[in-house]
Amino acid sequence: MVRDGYIYGLSLLAVAGALAWATGSWLWSLIPILLAAFFLWFFRDPQRAIPTGEGLVVSPADGLVTETVSIDTPEGPRQRISIFLNVFDVHVNRTPISGVITGVRYQKGLYLNAMNPTCAERNEQNIVTVRGEGIEIVFKQIAGLIARRIVFNYREGDRVERGQRVGLIKFGSRTDIVLPVDAVIRVKTGQRVKGGSSVLAAMPQGGRA
Repeated sequence: MVRDGYIYGLSLLAVAGALAWATGSWLWSLIPILLAAFFLWFFRDPQRAIPTGEGLVVSPADGLVTETVSIDTPEGPRQRISIFLNVFDVHVNRTPISGVITGVRYQKGLYLNAMNPTCAERNEQNIVTVRGEGIEIVFKQIAGLIARRIVFNYREGDRVERGQRVGLIKFGSRTDIVLPVDAVIRVKTGQRVKGGSSVLAAMPQGGRA
């Protein structure tokens, strides 16, 4: 479980205990107890089997694939996969490939619904670039309508491994991953994926496309 789960959960249980003591009845404690149970469940952090093999790009998050499109960037044409996380999804983020973090940039912004395509550029987000395995990918932790806190635990120059836990977006949110134009996409819109274990794409030189 993520540390935040213990913080929220235990704090609410303490509130429940205080209410029971003050009122002489556990009835008044029912709501904080239910909220504590929700937070303990929400911040779960299950173990995942990480795929092995050259050129594989795994999902940075659990959720629903809402878009796979070609985009233009200052560096040239790329492909983007968007994943929507609702409040019932695991919100721990993982790195899509092994490599070195070459960029971390936090961008202030709006809190549009994460299903809105414009949120990819306008919402609060953390933009991470990882270079390794012969490619460079970018993934974005994007705040949604409810989310107000993005957590990322690494810095430029840090080494990360495919599927490694790297951060968290609290409550509903979105994660985008920007891939080279020659990456072979292995998921479709409407498909559900799991962070660290679902393969989103493969590079041709990996022999797994």
